[in-house]
Amino acid sequence: MLGGAPGLSGRWERLEPRPRAGRMLRQVLHAGLRTSFHALGRFVAGHTVFFASAPVLLSILLGASFSRYRVEGDVESLLAPKHSLAKIEGNLVESLFPVNRSKHALYSDLQTPGRYGRVIITARRGSVLDPVHLDTILQLHRRIYQMQVTAPATTVGSTSFNYSFSYLCLPDDKNVCIVDDIIRAMEESQSARTSNQSVPILQYPITQLADGRQAYIGHQLGGVQGWGPGGAVRVHGTGAKGEGVRSARAVQLTYYLQSRSGLMDRVAGRWEKAFCSELRLFGALHPKLGLYPSTSSSLRTDFQFSSVLARRPLLASLGVCGVLVILCCSMRDCVRSKPWLGMLALLSVTLSGLTAAGILNLTGATYNSTYLGIPFVMLGHGLFGSFEMLSSWRRTREDQHVKERVASVFEDVMLRFSGSTMIHLMTLGLAASPLTNMEAVRLFCRTAALAITISYVYMLSFFSSCLVFTGYLETRYRHGCFCRRVPKPDRLDSKPAWYRCLMYTRYQDEMQSTNPPHGVGHTHVPNPNLTHVETRTVNSSGVSGHMANAIQTQSPPNTHSTTITTDPHPQDSHLLLGCVRHCYGDWITNTYVKPFVVLLYLVYISFGLMGFLQVTQGSDPSALVAMDTATVLYTHTQQRYFSSYSPVIGFYIYESAPYWNDSVQRDLLEYAKGFQRISWLEAYLNYLSDRNQSTSQPRENFTRTLRHCFLREPQFAHFADDIIFAERGQGEEPDVAASRIFLVAKTTENKREEMSVLLDTLRRLSLTSRVRFLIFNPSFVYLDRYATAVSSPLRHSLLAVLFLLGLSSLVVVEPLVSLWLGLTLLSVQFGVLGFMTLWGVEMDCVSVLCLISALGHSADCSGPLLCGFTSGRGESRTRWVRLALERHGIPSLQTLVCYSAALVPVCSVRSNLTRTLFRCLILTAGCSALHTLAFLPTLLTFLPPSKSRDHRPGREGQRQEVECVEMNDSTRVVDQITTV
Repeated sequence: MLGGAPGLSGRWERLEPRPRAGRMLRQVLHAGLRTSFHALGRFVAGHTVFFASAPVLLSILLGASFSRYRVEGDVESLLAPKHSLAKIEGNLVESLFPVNRSKHALYSDLQTPGRYGRVIITARRGSVLDPVHLDTILQLHRRIYQMQVTAPATTVGSTSFNYSFSYLCLPDDKNVCIVDDIIRAMEESQSARTSNQSVPILQYPITQLADGRQAYIGHQLGGVQGWGPGGAVRVHGTGAKGEGVRSARAVQLTYYLQSRSGLMDRVAGRWEKAFCSELRLFGALHPKLGLYPSTSSSLRTDFQFSSVLARRPLLASLGVCGVLVILCCSMRDCVRSKPWLGMLALLSVTLSGLTAAGILNLTGATYNSTYLGIPFVMLGHGLFGSFEMLSSWRRTREDQHVKERVASVFEDVMLRFSGSTMIHLMTLGLAASPLTNMEAVRLFCRTAALAITISYVYMLSFFSSCLVFTGYLETRYRHGCFCRRVPKPDRLDSKPAWYRCLMYTRYQDEMQSTNPPHGVGHTHVPNPNLTHVETRTVNSSGVSGHMANAIQTQSPPNTHSTTITTDPHPQDSHLLLGCVRHCYGDWITNTYVKPFVVLLYLVYISFGLMGFLQVTQGSDPSALVAMDTATVLYTHTQQRYFSSYSPVIGFYIYESAPYWNDSVQRDLLEYAKGFQRISWLEAYLNYLSDRNQSTSQPRENFTRTLRHCFLREPQFAHFADDIIFAERGQGEEPDVAASRIFLVAKTTENKREEMSVLLDTLRRLSLTSRVRFLIFNPSFVYLDRYATAVSSPLRHSLLAVLFLLGLSSLVVVEPLVSLWLGLTLLSVQFGVLGFMTLWGVEMDCVSVLCLISALGHSADCSGPLLCGFTSGRGESRTRWVRLALERHGIPSLQTLVCYSAALVPVCSVRSNLTRTLFRCLILTAGCSALHTLAFLPTLLTFLPPSKSRDHRPGREGQRQEVECVEMNDSTRVVDQITTV
């Protein structure tokens, strides 16, 4: 991106009279950087064996570290915001009411702490409450209770033990396993039916058990139809029991395990696997029921399973990309064709990925499925550099020595390639900083930045050495594919037609005698000491490339030339170059085509805006796992049958409050109004009313009745877990230091959006309330500020790129290059964000990773085109647009074709993560292609910068003639510039 016109070196260009200080500084720095890269190119070309072998050996050594390969096991730390108010509230709740012991009451369908096994049982016909289905479900419950797992021996000679659920289960205060209340209700119904008694009526969503206790079963019974009109279950009042249940399509059972130590945790993990196996066997024996299991490790296993499914498609992507790279590097001329160089470019990217993976293994880093996008980030950047270098190589003079040609390539390409690498590192580096609140995004960007850095180094070393080797093959007229010397035309005439076609090439003497360089006039001087003499005319404004003309005279051996000419034989050049030069360049700059391209851009912006206004956040981790897995099947079933109510929200009053005060009671009841609730306070106030006692009592009476009467009733004894008493002085009744109630909201299909709104609403209410409270559910760690946590890395990266472009415009590149490139990055980013929303992609961590990498990818494609156009002086806009397309549009097109083809096998992976990855990356490639090949070439023909500003009156005739003389010495062709 930082390069100027790839024609003449900076020291060949003539500065305008009285240049401005800023422009002079840019020219000096520009010339110094190009000279440095020229020297680096000569150094690499002189030590090809070292630079070719060192990366290979390093990759092999670091690749041996895969024995330390580790997979990330904590999915919550990856996909949940790292710093959020929900985590702080969770720590406070844990200090008051241990979440691990109350998770049976604090139900969450998204994330539950600890170990557990959960299953949704559906009836394919009828209701799960039918006697036949009910008996089968209770039979399954007993089999799970009796299921045993074997713990391996911890030491040599020790015996192994068998553990059942009764030993591993989470116990209550009476040391009895905690089971779902729906199981107790079903057992009561079965017992009543067996003893020929009337079956108790099951209420929904709050029912009353045989012991008088009220239990919330809204998350345990799904697809419920009541006896109300239309089968709806009518609830006469929040907190009331509701109507009887006529039928239910699904029931959900949860078995909570304890993991006090490492051994118990391993045993619990074995139990979860046995739990899933038992359900598969039971489902095969009872086809009338559908079983959908889920455990605490299901999300982690299914999230990482995407990497397993993507192994073969990634190899297929590598193969498809290899074939296209070979085709893109091939041409009609068998000597100048370099198919193996394309494969070596792909090998360079592969070696850099292997080296980066080895470094991660040695540093103890863990892997996760989001890393599947890193190979494509490396592929796009690496192929861009290789195609740019190959294009620049083909523009160098073939009569130069290979070292000089490589040095010219470095001088021409590496400044732009280094600039685009800096944009990649800036975007990824800032997203990998502690400012990023999403751990998955931070780890991805950190690893991608490491991979891009290594890929850049390998491009300078390994691929450049391969370019030198293929250059020597070209100099010796060896076949680009078979490495066999190609015979001269006089010996080739006697060969068969297929052999002549296979060995077609043009020798240097034939080229000099038949076709002068395209667009350049030559005057040959009969001088026996000179190999080649040409006289050219140069505009004093310093035009670069084949637009600038210079005369070169005899030079000492240490003088080098960086003149890059155009292809002298368009008919023998690459197919894409011929299409762009003779067809596409004229068509896209045609006056009648420009209005349609502008109209297309307006349509592009319109659809992008339409999608931008519909962006939704994707905080559900199940949307990032492999398809057809237990997590996806369970989630879909849960949303189908159990989406009527939100997760159970814990309403925690964490400070002592005057509960006996009538106004405080009204406030707390008002806060809980509109929710389904299990509230000790409401039950206690009803208890006092039923006993004809006043609810507004002195503190001592209120607390004494609560402790010694209310909590000792069997139906209210379970509320003792919801109240914490704090001792006062001796002989005084303790205070209620903290308490909690459970709330459940009625929800619709947009469950997560409603939960986010509810969370923000209750938090705002807690700031103004007299009673200090907070709300918590384990799922809030995913919902809390998720949109901010996901979008902030993208905003930071975009601002960092714009700042980098603005800063570089002051000292290195033309200001208009930075301006155009910044606008292009914004336009590409806007389009990708809008179109991915219209394609059904939500704003989650994977889509944000793709948007961050899209900044660097679009800079790779459009940066060289903008630099080539902006640096030109004189001529017309259309001429420079065509020239920029020929020089830099073709490498961008080749990169986009290979990159897009490599993405195609990824879409076949049955995974939500790879589906999001494919859609975002293919949109990035498409939007970048539109801007590079259509929008920018059209807009640059009538928008700044102007190409006629240097043609002031009186300067058209100021031309300078120089003479160019080329002399062959014993080793190479050398040039010297002498002003005549």
